[in-house]
Amino acid sequence: MLESHEINLLAGRRWDALVIASSSTNPSVFERIQKQGLPLVLIDRKLTGLDANYVGTDDEAIGLLATEHLIEVGCERIAHLRGPDNSPGAGRLKGYQLALTKHNLDSLAGYVSMPRLVDVQSRESGAELMRQLLALKPRPDGVFCYNDPMAIGAIHAILDAGLRVPADIAVIGSGNLHYDTELRVPLSSIDQQTDIIGERAGRLTLSLLESKTRPRNKTIVIQPQLVVRASTDKKARIDQVAASSISTPGINRHP
Repeated sequence: MLESHEINLLAGRRWDALVIASSSTNPSVFERIQKQGLPLVLIDRKLTGLDANYVGTDDEAIGLLATEHLIEVGCERIAHLRGPDNSPGAGRLKGYQLALTKHNLDSLAGYVSMPRLVDVQSRESGAELMRQLLALKPRPDGVFCYNDPMAIGAIHAILDAGLRVPADIAVIGSGNLHYDTELRVPLSSIDQQTDIIGERAGRLTLSLLESKTRPRNKTIVIQPQLVVRASTDKKARIDQVAASSISTPGINRHP
């Protein structure tokens, strides 16, 4: 695996500490690092079975916050384009499921889907999965996407199908990327507080380097924040539906 290869190369250069957002599901290389007494800080992603320093966002809260927002703007059939089988993917899926259960909503058959590759070609994967969702009956009226690139792909697929965002389908992502405001439909997203994660990870790493003895591992969890834009804007959703009913009276727009 490329990640393990790069870590081994760096280890040969005698680093002072390793801060990493790992894509691995195998903790063995990190267990070896800790046995050698080298400071290790995981960011963004935990590894099952590994007791290590960690700084990241509450992924379950991300899923809960995003899904409850879609419910608040009137969505009742909410799909989830999920992430990989790592801690962010699992946590956000759990938050999505908790929100539906809390509000007595069902996740219908086919409403949770995952691409073969998430971190590669995320936009294309989001568009492909969204086209599959559009073929369902009933189709979703809200979609929570694992990350913003997947959400951008989903929006393109919805618009290309002649539907409207957010009137027909509201979309929310996660990541709050710097260009989300510049999209065809500005994207609502969950801000993972990456600046705070970086700051806390840096402070934690420095404290490990300054410590004369190895301290107990710390877990620092940052709470995410909702950022609302046009892709889920409640007023825009209501206004678009109202305008449609005026321009095409008597037409039932429900799938």
